[in-house]
Amino acid sequence: MKKYIAIAFATLFVAVSCVKDLNVTPIDPNTVLPKDVLKDQAAFTSLLAKCYQGLSSSSSWGPNGSPDISGVDGSFGQYVRALVNMQDLSTDVVVCCWNDGNLFDIHNITWNASNEFVLSMYYRIFYQIGLCNEFIRQSQASEISGYTLKDNYIAEARALRLLSYYHAIDMFGNVPFTDETSSVGSEGPDQISRAALFEWMEKEAKELLEGSALAAPGKNEYGRADKGLVQMILAKLYLNAEVWAGKERYADCAAMSETIIKEYPLHGVYADLFCADNHLWSANTTYNGDELIFVSPQDGVMLQSYGSTNFIVFACTWTDSNTGIVMDANARGISSGWGGLSLTGAFTSKFEDADARAMFYTGDGLEQYIDYLRGPNGESNGYKSLKYTNVNHDGSAAQAQGFVDTDFPVFRSADAYLMYAECAARGKADKALGQKYLNDVRNRAGVGPLDLTLSNIIDERGRELYLEGVRRQDLIRFGLFTSGDYLWEFKGGVPEGQAVDAHYNLFPLTSGDVNANGKLTQNPGY
Repeated sequence: MKKYIAIAFATLFVAVSCVKDLNVTPIDPNTVLPKDVLKDQAAFTSLLAKCYQGLSSSSSWGPNGSPDISGVDGSFGQYVRALVNMQDLSTDVVVCCWNDGNLFDIHNITWNASNEFVLSMYYRIFYQIGLCNEFIRQSQASEISGYTLKDNYIAEARALRLLSYYHAIDMFGNVPFTDETSSVGSEGPDQISRAALFEWMEKEAKELLEGSALAAPGKNEYGRADKGLVQMILAKLYLNAEVWAGKERYADCAAMSETIIKEYPLHGVYADLFCADNHLWSANTTYNGDELIFVSPQDGVMLQSYGSTNFIVFACTWTDSNTGIVMDANARGISSGWGGLSLTGAFTSKFEDADARAMFYTGDGLEQYIDYLRGPNGESNGYKSLKYTNVNHDGSAAQAQGFVDTDFPVFRSADAYLMYAECAARGKADKALGQKYLNDVRNRAGVGPLDLTLSNIIDERGRELYLEGVRRQDLIRFGLFTSGDYLWEFKGGVPEGQAVDAHYNLFPLTSGDVNANGKLTQNPGY
């Protein structure tokens, strides 16, 4: 794939740059142009691989070498790690004791438009969109013989672009918008309203589901986009339509969720979904699994990253004999722990003792509720998550200990079960069926049924989906993210937690983009 990376960078500058003087022909003799290399299907396969690689690692040259975006360390700037920072670290789920840059501001919910961790998410999203746009543009323009998979590849790139716009509409609201038809100008792209982006995404999703060459659910190669991915994005659009588009669509969400549930039943063992060989539990393999709908792959040998699940496993592991914390890194399938991430007491208290999802290290020296989770010795405080591990489901060793094999579950069907249950609790779907789906999820976890109420649903979504990049979105939909109705440690920057201003329901556009592009208006409050 490296052979074609120069294409991605050369064409990406032309596609998304706001600076007119970048729209030129490269003079570096070592830089190749698309017309020179995109001469067969294999070349397009390699370029499409780049669109996928951007979700899994920081760079095409290893875990932290020559990262695709600058301004933040490549490990912090990896797509999935940035997503977990924005969606889980900003909530009741976890606190990070590291004092890198302005990282504390994420959990405090006190960030500004210059926060480098917000910037890394923003630029990751739009870098991915630019790559996909350029792939689609180059593919559509290609007339080479033998490019028999053109329609399939274009559909995959559109699905990946839709995934990044899903993250954009959720986190940033009114955003700069480009697609494969966008022209390049010195003023930069136009801004699209959140409601208009919603409409575009719904239309794009329906086209991919009804009239494209995208593979049927579970029928593409593992780790590649198919219609199951698009179904989940569409269900998420409908679930959050009241926030994102100003009009509720819960009945539509329930209908799409039921479609997904019929295609992707629950796997029997929760822990299997987060182990080193979790690829077994996908319909996109030749094995017997079926819950994982779309993943961002990791491989301890071939696809290494300091982000994604590698970050989660290492950062949740810590050994300190002086304080009695003796987490066994070998048992976690890794060489050593980084420390850093601790679960909050507000979150861990939501679990019953019998809950199979209460995968916490609670060893000697740790306290569930503490006053200080950060700064010096912060690693030695708070329960640690054992949810993700670099050990195979049968207890055998993964390929390596320095980097994990565990794939990140971008979407899995348990989410669809709970989406239907939520729609039913809101009176927009069959309540008996919603109760059944809620009970199905809880039965797998080894705990009894819960009444179908919204307060139970938001807690259940937390227990089922923590560290999967959705918690902030869920709390916003339930009106709990910024309000004083639900507090957790350090919300608002104080140990006991406090309400924060409602403008934090959106992250800011980067100040650099707003200053450079006169067409962009910053989100309110920033």
